[in-house]
Amino acid sequence: MAITAAMVKELRERTGAGMMDCKNVLNEVDGDMERAIEVLREKGLAKAAKKAGRVAAEGLVKEMISADHKTAALVEINSETDFVAKNEQFVTFVNQVAEMVLNNEVNDVEALKALPWCEDASKTVGDVLTEKIATIGENLTLRRIARMTTDGVFAAYTHGGGKIIAVVEMGAEGEKALEVGRNVAMQIAAVNPEYIRTEDVSAEKQEKEKEILMHQALNENPGKPENIIEKMVIGRLNKQLKEICLLEQEYVKDPDFTVGKYVAAELGNADVVKAFVRFETGEGIEKVEENFAEEVAKQMAGN
Repeated sequence: MAITAAMVKELRERTGAGMMDCKNVLNEVDGDMERAIEVLREKGLAKAAKKAGRVAAEGLVKEMISADHKTAALVEINSETDFVAKNEQFVTFVNQVAEMVLNNEVNDVEALKALPWCEDASKTVGDVLTEKIATIGENLTLRRIARMTTDGVFAAYTHGGGKIIAVVEMGAEGEKALEVGRNVAMQIAAVNPEYIRTEDVSAEKQEKEKEILMHQALNENPGKPENIIEKMVIGRLNKQLKEICLLEQEYVKDPDFTVGKYVAAELGNADVVKAFVRFETGEGIEKVEENFAEEVAKQMAGN
C-alpha cells in the first residue's frame, strides 16, 4: 500500500512521534493506522503525545557566539523538572540546538524544527525533540530562539548554570570591547533592563506611565495642589525610567557609576552599546506547584 504524506501527518498528530518514525511504521504495517499506533506505543515513541499538555517551565537557556564574535545565538528549551535540566542528555541536546541556530540563518522556532538534524539528516530537529521527550520521559518545549549578526562584537554572560543568559552587541572591536561587553551583559542578567536608553522609551509609554503615577499620587495625597502632584509624578517617572534603561542604571560592580558612565570611561562613548537580548528560563510561564511526594505517588499508582 502506498504511504501518503497525509497518512504520515495523521499518525504524527495522533501519536506525537517523529515524522520518519511514523513513515517507517506505516510501511511496516502496510498502512494500517490503528496497528501503526500500537507499534509506536510498543516502541515507546507515542508517549510523547501524552506529555504534550504538561507544563514545561524548567530547563535551560544557552547562548553561543562565533569565534570571531560576529554572530550570536540564544535558545530556551524547557523541561518539566529541574532534574531533567541537569540531565547530561538534555544538556547535550540544548548545546546542539544552540550550535544549529548559530550555524544556520534561522530566527523562527518552527523553521528551526524543520531543519535536518546535525547528526542525522534523515531526521529533523522536531523529530529529535520528539524522540527526546520519549526517551527522557518529560514534556520538553523548544520555546524560543534568537540569532544576531554585527559589524562590532557580541559579548555574553551566563548566570546560574543556564538559568539566565544575556548577550550584548558592542559597536566596537577588540579585547577591551569584549571585556566591557561581558560586564554589561552581567548587568543585563542581574538587573533585567527593558531599554538601552531613555530616548528608546516611546512618548506613548512615558505618557501612560505618567498617567498611572498621577492616579497613584492623587490617591495617596488627597487635597494636595495639582502642581505639587505634577512635580512628584515627574520625579517618580524619571526614577522609574532610570530603573528600566540600561545606561541609566547604577552599575552593579561599582554603584558610583551608571552603566553609561562606566562604558564611556572605558571605551570613550556609551553609544557603543547597540542592542541586547536576555533570556531567563521559564519567564512568563505559569508554573504548576505540585507536592513532590504526591507526584511520586501518582507515578507509582500509574505503574
